[in-house]
Amino acid sequence: MSTEKEKMLSGRPYKAFDPQLFEERQHAKDVNYQINTLHPFKVDERNALLRKLLGSTGAHFHIEPPFYCDYGYNISVGENFYTNYNCIILDCAPVSIGDNVFLAPNVSVFTAGHPLHYEPRNEAFEYAFPVSIGNNVWIGGSTVINPGITIGDNTVIGSGSVVTKNIPSNVVAVGNPCKVIRAITDEDKLYYFKDLKF
Repeated sequence: MSTEKEKMLSGRPYKAFDPQLFEERQHAKDVNYQINTLHPFKVDERNALLRKLLGSTGAHFHIEPPFYCDYGYNISVGENFYTNYNCIILDCAPVSIGDNVFLAPNVSVFTAGHPLHYEPRNEAFEYAFPVSIGNNVWIGGSTVINPGITIGDNTVIGSGSVVTKNIPSNVVAVGNPCKVIRAITDEDKLYYFKDLKF
């Protein structure tokens, strides 16, 4: 018979207030509390706590507190990951973030959801679907990424977006719901540096 944790990690309906899952979330809250209350100059100590909390990290990353997550061990971040203040990742399913990803303030990544029909929802069932963010992605402030989403490489998500469907590589996408508005081209490389050559 499967445990609630096994159901959660396999995308099946599960009960989040199972004692094991509750205890694991309490542990993550404890570590988040330590991270979020450290003196700002204690970057090495904060990063050591983050390495213990998260599933995997690159050698170089920077997470501005406050930071919040459900479990931590389901989050993997690549090289040169940066998130600004108040990032929330509900990692009931795996959250995979590539290299050189920047998150602006107040970005929320949700793998967890609840049934639409009130009867199973009132019985405390939940579900969780993985989220994948590719390499070289920039996500604007106050963006919400919903369960089961994949965002491709080199993409920019505009501020205030609600991402409800997969977003391909090499595009700018924005809105609620988030939609592709155009491709990113080599001309974009020169926009802020018109007098420089790359």
